[in-house]
Amino acid sequence: MRSFDRFKLFNFLDYLFLFISFLSLALLWSFLIAVTLDVFSDGLKRLGKDFFFSFPSRRPENAGIFSAWVGTLAVISVAFPFSFLLGVLGGIYLEEYAKRNIITRIIEVNINNLSAVPSIIYGLLAVGLFAQVMRFGESILTAGLTLGVLMLPIIVITTREAIRTVPPYIKEASYSLGSTKWETIKHHVLPYSFPGIITGVIIALSRAIGETAPLITVGALTFISFLPPSPIKPEFPFLSFEWLKSPFTVLPIQMFNWVSRPQKAFHYNAAATGVVLISITFILIIIASIIRYRFRKRVISL
Repeated sequence: MRSFDRFKLFNFLDYLFLFISFLSLALLWSFLIAVTLDVFSDGLKRLGKDFFFSFPSRRPENAGIFSAWVGTLAVISVAFPFSFLLGVLGGIYLEEYAKRNIITRIIEVNINNLSAVPSIIYGLLAVGLFAQVMRFGESILTAGLTLGVLMLPIIVITTREAIRTVPPYIKEASYSLGSTKWETIKHHVLPYSFPGIITGVIIALSRAIGETAPLITVGALTFISFLPPSPIKPEFPFLSFEWLKSPFTVLPIQMFNWVSRPQKAFHYNAAATGVVLISITFILIIIASIIRYRFRKRVISL
């Protein structure tokens, strides 16, 4: 085959691949947009103050998500600090301190595998470890730790990838000025890689907020008409942790409960709950974008 004919063939294959890629992207976006518009068209009519501050009810027009979104916030308030601290510290250790040996490679392989494990497996693990062995029961604490463990592999992996983006000359310049390893990590590596770390945390948090299977496994209720005890009390020490032992429900479980009902009005309630979940995801993405922008701006100015 002549070189000119070969060039024409490669050029045709390039355009063919470009067309297939664009078509795949267009199909993906059209599906996402269609689903989002359908959810919003059914759910916006139910959104309102009463919907947010009413408990579930057998009557769809009186039902709300008060206990569900409070339960979601309570569970995430446990899962986020647990996974963030352990995940970021674990990623820093594996990338900066751990020796490159067979034990480290086994740990890395297992972390990568855990990020792809079905979420129901984490629920079964939580039932055995948190609910039975540690005797936390079917509580907010058990649910938060379950989601925290689910988030850990994603945060560890993204933390390591973010640290790898730090140019080597930044570390070398810090060491040449007499800084210790921890001072280099604290003042140079973490500020430079923090936008990437935050991105991973937001991705893990978005996945955790939408999880249902592991929480059903650890005993989340499908119908609950009360709130956990308040974490603030009037007498000293003004803080109470009784809410960690409380039963709970979350937005995805409430949404699943309404979808399974035969009445059409409950389906509108489920769509409204879907609007709330989508809105939370968008808010988290916006927060992550703002944090990334501010930290990148700060790093550039240094």
